[in-house]
Amino acid sequence: MENSEVLKATETQKLINRHGNLVTASSDENLKDIFHHIRTSKSAAVINFGASWCHACGQILPSFNKLSNKFPKLSFIYADIDECPETTQHIRYTPTFHFFRDGERVDEMFGAGEERLHDRLWLHSDS
Repeated sequence: MENSEVLKATETQKLINRHGNLVTASSDENLKDIFHHIRTSKSAAVINFGASWCHACGQILPSFNKLSNKFPKLSFIYADIDECPETTQHIRYTPTFHFFRDGERVDEMFGAGEERLHDRLWLHSDS
């Protein structure tokens, strides 16, 4: 195995989600469906708006995935702004995190920072 293959295998192992509460929005239509579900189910959720070309987004994504295991009652959604351009046109900075409770956006966080993200998740979770 080449070094890049080992790195990819290690990265994949870090990204395992044990609770099924982590999804990736693959298109505008998919993200619209996710927003609808958040509004109607009134479940607590966090959306990570990022981009594949964004260095800070790549740095925080493994932490975002890891934190999804620590907060199983929260729904975690990753939305790449280039894959969902219509629905994410209001996003001006990546990464941007939106926090939802009872179907409404209640908080927003700009930039990467695992400790800051953890604190916000704790604040908005039921656990």
